[in-house]
Amino acid sequence: MPRMSAGLLLYRRVGDGVDVLIGHPGGPFWARKDEAAWSIPKGEYTDDEDPWAAAQREFVEEIGLPVPAGPPVALPPVKQSGGKVVTAFAVEGDLDVTDSTSNTFEMEWPKGSGRLREFPEIDRVAWYSVAEARVKLLKGQRPLLDALIAHLEGV
Repeated sequence: MPRMSAGLLLYRRVGDGVDVLIGHPGGPFWARKDEAAWSIPKGEYTDDEDPWAAAQREFVEEIGLPVPAGPPVALPPVKQSGGKVVTAFAVEGDLDVTDSTSNTFEMEWPKGSGRLREFPEIDRVAWYSVAEARVKLLKGQRPLLDALIAHLEGV
């Protein structure tokens, strides 16, 4: 069974367009990567956990701010290149991310040094237009943008 992840694609309407909130992963592997490196706030969940509950939990852990109160819209799941299946929910809301803070993880760095260092799961978060996000997002998550736009055009 593939690993499952749940996330939240926060969006806001700006003039004639739409902006989405995405995060850049922390840690040394991602430090010099920008294009095709960003992600929606998401995390793994188990079969016995509700994906919407997991998406909300992960948003709070990775962004450090509450989930806006808008109703969630389930987007079609996407499969990333590593095989992980991402279940995402779109929520409309405008959020000031100036004070965003992410939870952290520990890893040995530099590799083989025996020293543990702490890194944020998300080292920065930003609003981007859908066109900009299409360049920044991991390739496997880009279909979420198409699903969001299709939903908005159908509303």
